[in-house]
Amino acid sequence: MMADRYGLGLSTTIAAARDAYEDAREKLLTHYPGAMEGFDAALAADPGFAMAHAGRAQVLMREGKGAAAQAALAEAEALAAGVSPREASLLGVFRLVLAGRTEAAIAALRTHLTDWPRDVMVVAVAANPNGLIGASGRIGQKRMIAELLDGIAPAYGDDAWFLAHHAMALSEAGRRAEARPLIARSLAQTTHNAQAAHTQAHLFYEDGEADAGIAFLRGWLADYPREGYFHGHLNWHLALVELAAGQAEAALARYRDALTPDRHSGPPQQRVTDGAAFLWRWELAGHPRDAAAWALLQQVAGDLLPRPGNGFADLHVMMTRTVAGDTADATARVAQMQAMTAEGRYTAGDYVPALAAGFAAFARQDWEAAIDLLAPLQAERERVGGSLAQHDIIEFTLLRACLAAGRLREARAVLAARRAGPDEAGTPVVGIDALH
Repeated sequence: MMADRYGLGLSTTIAAARDAYEDAREKLLTHYPGAMEGFDAALAADPGFAMAHAGRAQVLMREGKGAAAQAALAEAEALAAGVSPREASLLGVFRLVLAGRTEAAIAALRTHLTDWPRDVMVVAVAANPNGLIGASGRIGQKRMIAELLDGIAPAYGDDAWFLAHHAMALSEAGRRAEARPLIARSLAQTTHNAQAAHTQAHLFYEDGEADAGIAFLRGWLADYPREGYFHGHLNWHLALVELAAGQAEAALARYRDALTPDRHSGPPQQRVTDGAAFLWRWELAGHPRDAAAWALLQQVAGDLLPRPGNGFADLHVMMTRTVAGDTADATARVAQMQAMTAEGRYTAGDYVPALAAGFAAFARQDWEAAIDLLAPLQAERERVGGSLAQHDIIEFTLLRACLAAGRLREARAVLAARRAGPDEAGTPVVGIDALH
């Protein structure tokens, strides 16, 4: 049995297969193109290499191709008789994730990482705000992710990939002073890691450093392949800080170049969420509606995400329906969410339908109803999944409703309750000057 660079055994005896697998895994973890081709090359060298099939399954999971991921995992499982206990456990975790058995998958993941803390393919399933734990609907999930990575950090030392994820988790848990030196150490080793760039972008956002964020992302993206998995999402981050810095035309040009559904490099969920979030925030900042952009996104959202499943993505699909005035589809989707919740198959529970009702009231400019619906939901934003930066769309919508309704005391209370870091100057919501 050969070992990977983390010292874990791989059930292949062919060096070419191991090397292709290692290269593919590196591309998968750092969000560079070529991961699927690398896993295919590993299988060409060793058709019986189960972990290469598992790698293919992970790429397909990330891309939102559930049926294809199931088939790839089944190929790996068919070879399970020849794998190590660690590899068998990894396949078990992946099976629970794909089956949507969130609580069982989290428990299995914890057990796995207790025995094999350096198994990066399993860490990657849970380490980001939209991963297994992030999409669990749990309150306290950001603290949970940070504590999970705290626990296994000694096993990684100065590993650049792990440092980037650990820094992200700490930032999301409000521990930015601990996060900053970690991401600095990661980027000092290599800039060839889109996950590290993503973490740095979040830290600049959380610290209210729009100019630093713009300079960093513009420089970093200049060398990142357009087909890279995070090309679209990092451009979304850049568009947000450009919008906050008053560079509206640059932000809109970035949307049209990298964030429209036909140009975004990410998976279906990201193409919908990044697009809808930018267009909604563009209007919150006081800019006119781009009806053509919304129309394209509305069509694509229905095609790519025809049924509810992930709370964070579903909120953004509902936003497209709200803007379109498509109450029939919105009502049908809420009914589907409610049925799934009753069956224990929808982790966000009743939170997304409640949020969607608040966003719908906002869209029809019923400011009082929007405030009444959205204000009670602020404390439980973790339930929808996503990052702190992504949650801001909920807070900014409530803030704008308060300003539009002339309820300045409540608007000030929204700002006062805002987490430390992003300041009022970086809050692109029209009418905020009335608070001075």
